[in-house]
Amino acid sequence: MCGIVGLFLKNKSLAPQLGSLTAQMLAVMSERGPDSAGFAVYGAGSADEIKLTLRTDQPDALAAAFTAQFGVPAKLARKYSHAVLTVPAALEMQARRWLTEQDAHLVGSGTRMELYKDVGLPAEVASRFGLPLMTGTHAIGHTRMATESSVTTDSAHP
Repeated sequence: MCGIVGLFLKNKSLAPQLGSLTAQMLAVMSERGPDSAGFAVYGAGSADEIKLTLRTDQPDALAAAFTAQFGVPAKLARKYSHAVLTVPAALEMQARRWLTEQDAHLVGSGTRMELYKDVGLPAEVASRFGLPLMTGTHAIGHTRMATESSVTTDSAHP
């Protein structure tokens, strides 16, 4: 069993409330999926950059290694067990290949999308990543009750 939520804000003045509203919807879906949760938030971005959402134990070292490898700085934003590494869009494919050799797991990518997932009650997962404070235009979320696979972050959705 699972629960799916989504929110598309047509009124731009509500963008600061996107994370809070999505977090509340995920919490309500706990009965349908208490084992894990994940969500994607579509916020600010640039066509010249790609956001690579990663799970890694050493995000600062990864960002430094990216800069050393490609000669351009990567922006880094840490959120609990994930990190968003923002890199020039022209380097996306090289960065993806490079990441396969690093101690990091690519969770999602996009110019505006950041994707987070973890095990635990949906409200707790949302809190760990600071979802209530996230802003943007739209978000999707998924809660999961494991019925066919183990309860792990890799098995969490979306």
